[in-house]
Amino acid sequence: MDDTPIDRQLIDYLFVLHNQVHTQLKSLLRELELTDAQADALWRLSGEPDMTARRLADALACDASSATAMIDRLEKHGLVSREPHPADRRAKILRLTPEGCALRDRLIRHAIEHSPFARLDDAGRRRLHALLHQAATGQEDTS
Repeated sequence: MDDTPIDRQLIDYLFVLHNQVHTQLKSLLRELELTDAQADALWRLSGEPDMTARRLADALACDASSATAMIDRLEKHGLVSREPHPADRRAKILRLTPEGCALRDRLIRHAIEHSPFARLDDAGRRRLHALLHQAATGQEDTS
């Protein structure tokens, strides 16, 4: 069985969804004077309790020097702080400041309110979540 047409359509849908989400966020990012990468960093820092610059660089798929420069800018704006790593004297743990948390919460709220997934009912979102989890991780969703 040739799955090429449906696979292509799935990829097309991913691009459409990405563009919809990105377009919605772009207006807010301009207002907040944040770059896409800075917003991505704030989003990712909220999900990891002990994120280091190296792990953030890996999560953002960029090199360590780019991540460090971005962290410097976020720290300068009072959105991120660096704390000593409890087990590695060379590393620092990145933490969102209260201002960073408020900004992150605003980004998340905006993304959810304008999400294309809001068009789905609860059961549809749960099915899609399970399928996306399996596609992303190769494992069935057990939640």
